[in-house]
Amino acid sequence: MILRIVQMTFKPENIEAFVTLFEDRKDRIRGFDGCSHLELWQGSNDPNVFFTYSNWETEQDLNHYRYSEFFKETWGMTKALFSEKPQAWSVVQKSIAGNPL
Repeated sequence: MILRIVQMTFKPENIEAFVTLFEDRKDRIRGFDGCSHLELWQGSNDPNVFFTYSNWETEQDLNHYRYSEFFKETWGMTKALFSEKPQAWSVVQKSIAGNPL
């Protein structure tokens, strides 16, 4: 299982457009082969910062999504709304609540 976390910082005037874009496209993202979970988080101390958190069965599934035309189109629209360069991490879960997997 690959967990993908993407941090994005938006111009304040673009937050509503981003949330609308995410709501419009979230079901299609969740429908990609290998995507078992997708969430959108907003920073508690900075409302301009958002994170997407997604679970992918394999790195191949994640890359299939990342190199799809749908992603390229979505990411292009999203990037236009940023105020800072995004950051992304792919991680593997090693424990749950202090218990090793």
